[in-house]
This record gives sequence, structure tokens and C-alpha cells, in this order.
Amino acid sequence: MTLFFDHKLTGADFQDKKAWFERRLPGEAHYSGPSNRAPEFEVSFDYLIGADGAHSATRFHMMKFARVDYQQEYIDALWCEFRIPPTGDGNFRISPNHLHIWPGREFMFIALPTSDRSFTCTLFAPVSHYLQLENSPQTLFEFFDLHFPGVCPELIAPGALQEQFIANPHLPLISLKCNPHHFGSSVVILGDAAHAVLPFYGQGLNAGLEDVRILFEHLDEYGAYDVTASLDSRASARKIAFQAYTEHRTADTHAINDLSKENYIEMRRGVKSPLYLARKAIEEALDRYVPSLGWQTQYTRVSFSNQRYSDVVRAVRR
Repeated sequence: MTLFFDHKLTGADFQDKKAWFERRLPGEAHYSGPSNRAPEFEVSFDYLIGADGAHSATRFHMMKFARVDYQQEYIDALWCEFRIPPTGDGNFRISPNHLHIWPGREFMFIALPTSDRSFTCTLFAPVSHYLQLENSPQTLFEFFDLHFPGVCPELIAPGALQEQFIANPHLPLISLKCNPHHFGSSVVILGDAAHAVLPFYGQGLNAGLEDVRILFEHLDEYGAYDVTASLDSRASARKIAFQAYTEHRTADTHAINDLSKENYIEMRRGVKSPLYLARKAIEEALDRYVPSLGWQTQYTRVSFSNQRYSDVVRAVRR
């Protein structure tokens, strides 16, 4: 196997199974020839796996060949990262055994422990709030003091809070769905290229790894790697496997996309509702103390099992 880094996919023909790449090295002057583009080189392939993220070039070129239903959405929220440092003697400042959430109905601040005993924190808020907070440091401090008590100055010093808010980017949140996830026997997409999800269920990476497992299970099932078979037979098997992968994964990736959106509302708003807290207490008690009932919370099903996301949705509704 040969790995090539710093190469950009610029074109693909999924009928003739050819792709074109540009070589882009960091710091290297751009090609100054015709069209100000670096020279392309051509690669022939048996099939191409596109795992190139939410702004996938593979998906873009695949859509020229396949009838892809495609939906992209930016939610009205930006995110900015902060850091709670460890204590002077190197310990966690707050419990490392929990996800910490400061809910604010329209926004929230969360903190997750890291291996160096600091916490990586994120502020999720509508664009309008970010515009207001950018006006002055005092506005930022008042906002945190009002909505996220105990964060500043107890966990993050005022100067560090301001510095991180200014220095760290304020980034958008994108989600997308598409169907199919393949074309013929020549290309298949997985991970964020096929189903970028919001981060509020922590399932983006898991869903991508599950794509890999499901894809290769189908490739094995239909004999796509049978070295005794002809190239045409293997291509036919691969086409069937790709179709099975699309049919298997589309419902599940759409389901986790929707679950992630719903969990954002639950995290920033639902956790403050007495009804929500009562329901959660009952659900978790049944899950923990009466397992014979087969009752499991949605979070347990999603995060700690291989149950299909679409099956989780149906079970929870039931």
C-alpha cells in the first residue's frame, strides 16, 4: 500500500473509473501556469471510497453520475472552544466523571475532561448572541455570570475567558443527509461525506466507524474479495454489496442525524424541566433495577450498543 498526503481530488469519472488529483504541499507556491492551477495527474481505480468529510469532493463528483437526494442544513448556532486548566497541583477542578452542562434554553456551555486533567469546553449559542458578545469584554463576563454561574472566575480566569473567546474561531454547525451512498460498483462514501451530524450525541465518529464495519461485512458477504473470481464477477458482487450498504445505512444515518438535533434541544432546554427530570429518573431506575423488563434508555441504546439507530427510534417510540 502507498499513502499520498497533500493531494486534492479535483475530478472523477465513475463510468471509466478514473480520478484526477492535484499535489498541494504546505507552504509551496501555487502553480502559476494556465488557470493558476497545479498540474493534475490521472489515477485509474477499481473502486473509490470517499471518506473526505462533510464538504466531500467524492460526493460532489458522484452526484454528477448518481441521482442523489441531498439535504444540507446549518443550524442557527455557532460554537467556540474554551479550556478549564487543571489546579495548581495538577488535579481536575471539577468532577472528571461527568459531562458538565450549563443549560440556557437558547444556548449552553459544556465541559468534558481530558487526559491532562483540564476540561475542553464549548459555548453553543445562536449567531445573534455571538454578535452581542463580540462587542465588549464586559458583555462577555456578564453573560457568563448570568447564565453559566461558577465558570468565571472560579474555573476560567476573566483574562483567559476573553483571550480564548477572541482567539478561538466561532464556527458553524452543519448536518447533511444523502441517498444513495454509492454509484454502481465504482464509488462509495462513508462517514461525514455521507452523513455529517451535529455533535450533540457524540456519535459522529462512531457512525463513521460503523459505516466501515457494515460496508466490509457486505463486501465479504457477497464475495467482492474472492480472488478466484474474474474482475467482472467481483465488480458485480461489489455493486450488490454497495447497494446493500446504502439500503442498510441510509435509514440509520438519517435517524442519528435527527436524534442529534433533538438532543441539542434536550441538553440546552429539556434538562431544566421538572417533567423531563422525573421521566429520566423513572427510565434510569427501570433500566438499572428491573433489567428483566428489557427497558433501556435511548441514550444507553445509542451509546452503549450496536443496535441500529433506526431500531432505537422505533423502540423508544414504542
